[in-house]
Amino acid sequence: MAEFAARGKTSVNWFYGFKLHLVINDQGELLAVKITAGNVDDRDVVPELALLVWKTLW
Repeated sequence: MAEFAARGKTSVNWFYGFKLHLVINDQGELLAVKITAGNVDDRDVVPELALLVWKTLW
């Protein structure tokens, strides 16, 4: 796993590792999950998560 981890920055500090991106509905049900390296921009993950959620609607 160390070869996939990366250095990332939060609004407060730096970290080394991964990010967990979740999409849940208003009832707390998990709709989509994505794990990325720490240096991946959160905004780059949104389209993929949105597509996963969209596919569950139809």
